[in-house]
Amino acid sequence: MLLRLIAFAFALLSFAAPAMAQVNIMDPFNVGAAMDDAAVLGQAIPYADGDRMKLDIYGPKDPKGPAPVVMFIYGGSWKQGQRQDYQFVGRALAANGFVVVIPDYRLYPEVTYPSFLEDLANAAKWIQDNIGSYGGDTSRFFIAGHSAGAYNAVMLGLEKSFFREYNVTMPIKGIAAISGPFDFYPFEYDEVRNVFGKTDNPQGTQPINLVTADEPPMLLASGDQDPIVRMQNTDHLARKLKDAGNWVTVKYYQNIGHMEAVFAIGAMWRWRAPVLADMISFFTQFGAFPSGVPRPVYTPAPPEGMGDIQSTITKLDTILDPIDDSKRRNE
Repeated sequence: MLLRLIAFAFALLSFAAPAMAQVNIMDPFNVGAAMDDAAVLGQAIPYADGDRMKLDIYGPKDPKGPAPVVMFIYGGSWKQGQRQDYQFVGRALAANGFVVVIPDYRLYPEVTYPSFLEDLANAAKWIQDNIGSYGGDTSRFFIAGHSAGAYNAVMLGLEKSFFREYNVTMPIKGIAAISGPFDFYPFEYDEVRNVFGKTDNPQGTQPINLVTADEPPMLLASGDQDPIVRMQNTDHLARKLKDAGNWVTVKYYQNIGHMEAVFAIGAMWRWRAPVLADMISFFTQFGAFPSGVPRPVYTPAPPEGMGDIQSTITKLDTILDPIDDSKRRNE
């Protein structure tokens, strides 16, 4: 029955208008039976004033003590997205021993660069001051993000002024950036120019230009069939980090597109790529679980009859706005 419901939902998405599809694209992955078993520790908690300044918290159902903390930042071309759409990510990491915080942040056209990064630094300050009450350990703080959220995560690590502005002093132990744009100037699409085009220093908006020899360890991952953010973004930033002497782990997932890379974190689509296992292994390498990973990552077998759904997910990438055209910058 669950599979039929999910298949029906994807069928509706594939025939919906693009705007509607962008709003509802995540719904099938947040069906209760399709998610990992974890605790919801808080919902719509304000971290600052404003409708978009709220966060949700997930945690293990049976915590064994203070847990490492992950702030997950969703994407959406800096103009769409909401924390509720990523319950499946919060539950996936929480079921594997993390306290997970998913904040909303202001989007275009309400704000442009760098306001959304300031919002996320503000959310990190709330985490620093409050997550201990929810079982989180701020000495084991990690950031993860997908797409524009991966850009945001990496920028918080590279551009230290955002955390300084909000007096965030807890160290970032590691950053997992999935399908992120890191090298997309000149801005070639209106959607990107609208967000970044008014800054006085456009080169300073590019992670590729901000790397020093003192960066947090990073996991950079991408699907090799991503039409939204070309995998050259991962190549270029990884090379820059390595050349500066930083630790970087790079993962490429075969036959995986843009949205699939985040869908694969959730239980329903985990069989497609080991994104969650790679994230947890990386976080563990940098101190998430000093005594060892609490449990192996559970990966359900692929259900029968998923072929049509796979085709629909591939089509969904075509309705999203591209962020860069790296064909022009291939090296």
